[in-house]
Amino acid sequence: MIVIKKNSNITLLNTKDTKLSIQFNLDGFSFCITNNVSKETSYFSQYIFEEKQITPENLLKKIEEIFKTDTHLQKDFSSVLVIHQNNLFTLVPNPYFSENKLSEYLNFNIKTLATDFIAFDDIQSINAKNVYVPYVNINNYLFQNFGEFEYKHHLTIFIEKLISLNNNDEKKVYVNVSKENFDIVVLQNKQLEFSNTFYFETKEDFIYYILFTFEQLKLDVEKVKLYFTGDIELESEIYNITYQYIRNIYFLESNNSIFKQLNSSKHSNYILLNS
Repeated sequence: MIVIKKNSNITLLNTKDTKLSIQFNLDGFSFCITNNVSKETSYFSQYIFEEKQITPENLLKKIEEIFKTDTHLQKDFSSVLVIHQNNLFTLVPNPYFSENKLSEYLNFNIKTLATDFIAFDDIQSINAKNVYVPYVNINNYLFQNFGEFEYKHHLTIFIEKLISLNNNDEKKVYVNVSKENFDIVVLQNKQLEFSNTFYFETKEDFIYYILFTFEQLKLDVEKVKLYFTGDIELESEIYNITYQYIRNIYFLESNNSIFKQLNSSKHSNYILLNS
């Protein structure tokens, strides 16, 4: 299977006082290395699988191959953050949350197995928990490589970052696009109004779910601003069809200096490069 790789053209000799952040889903795997003191990202690499990996077991095989060949992943780091990207999650407000009912929360949205390991992130800024199924086999493999590390769901990091940026009463819609699905987050000031992930195959699917969200939340397509991040470009079909229906569309760009080395849009890999 062919793996397409994009990375910054720098060789790291010393990884002392650095943080490794890894994000993976069934379509690919990416990581960046950040200096803990300067907070500057010194290296970024992305592997895009030609075919979606059907199971976490297949995904682990691909990750093991990458770890054996990519020397940047064979160094010692002072800390490691792992980001699990999947749609196996649900948000639960703190007043309704009990650690004994994790599978019950998820079973409203997805079918879990008795053997599934279920985790949760505490999103203090919205007074809620993100309950989700991490890829536990990959966690175990990474523990063998690095020892203890922190892990979070990708939507947790996305919501936390967006809330830290929001400082006015204007209602805004944020759409983070991946290869076959996208996350929608709607914020007003620092309050979360809505969050969900939708699967899509066609541009018509894509715009349907966005317009459905606008309609359900009574958002004005002529006034409310929509910000894109992730795997979407100005010339793409999904951008063009969105622009036909929604007046105010923008890209939410990262301030990460690593983009000076990358042939990538500043709104791409937004979650990883702002983690």
